[in-house]
Amino acid sequence: MQEDLALHALESREKRRNERRDFFRLAATAAIAAPLTLTLGGQPVTAQTAVTDADILNFALNLEYLEAQFYLYAVTGAGLPAGLTTGTGTQGAVTGGRQVTFTDPLVRDYANEIASDEQAHVAFLRNALGTAAVAQPAIDIGTDPNGAFSTAARAAGLVGAGQSFDPYANDENFLLGAFIFEDVGVTAYKGAAPLISNKTFLEAAAGILAVEAYHAALVRTTLFRKGIQTPALIQATEAISNARDSLDGPADKDQGIAVRDNASNIAPLDSNGLAYSRSAGEVLNIVYLTQLARTQGGFFPAGVNGNIRTSQAN
Repeated sequence: MQEDLALHALESREKRRNERRDFFRLAATAAIAAPLTLTLGGQPVTAQTAVTDADILNFALNLEYLEAQFYLYAVTGAGLPAGLTTGTGTQGAVTGGRQVTFTDPLVRDYANEIASDEQAHVAFLRNALGTAAVAQPAIDIGTDPNGAFSTAARAAGLVGAGQSFDPYANDENFLLGAFIFEDVGVTAYKGAAPLISNKTFLEAAAGILAVEAYHAALVRTTLFRKGIQTPALIQATEAISNARDSLDGPADKDQGIAVRDNASNIAPLDSNGLAYSRSAGEVLNIVYLTQLARTQGGFFPAGVNGNIRTSQAN
């Protein structure tokens, strides 16, 4: 596996982009979505179906439920308190999740910090939304060979057919599991923030975006540090990045942590030095693990709750 992954590090940026489109062997039939495009109830948002601040915050809340449950299970063996999972829509259970036996104290401390932050994000968004807050949907963070983590890892070539990926097995697997989420969260908040009309909510979204970026940098830096001794870890981030980018349309909006031009790549940026943006539909492509327009799949086997719930057709 290490030899296969090492090939990715030697490819040019253009070749990587082309190969990303082949991961799931589906043709990209849709044009690139505008950075601020959202979907509402399965239909494109237009001037006639304007997205509301509550819709945007509830979409973010679904993502925070996913991150909070993953990190909390990893550090405590238990998920969110029941009082932080109720709300409108169909409440779902968490599949899988267990405590990691961390051997690196830095990874353990980082994981505890991120878990605390993600629970705080859930509480904040629920408080901001009040009675409009959506319930936690069904979430899959298990290790089944057909589950979300294993499917994502298989798409990246990290495990073979019928094999499972266990993000709770050790420090390194935990970091790779976290890597799947963190960059996506940053791009999701950046893509959605300009659509928020309430300045108080906009400031809060910017604050959460900054925290998610800190989290992503922690995960990427730690993987880079460990990758100096275990290069397969760095190549695994390239493979995961390629797999993610194969789902969300033809644009290149993802990067692993391999050295580029004799410099580390802790911050994945576009040619202007800016963080990437993803539309809600593109984010759902990744968490649903599909290039198609779907309302469920992957880490959300019954879909997310709220009005923004359909991935885009790529």
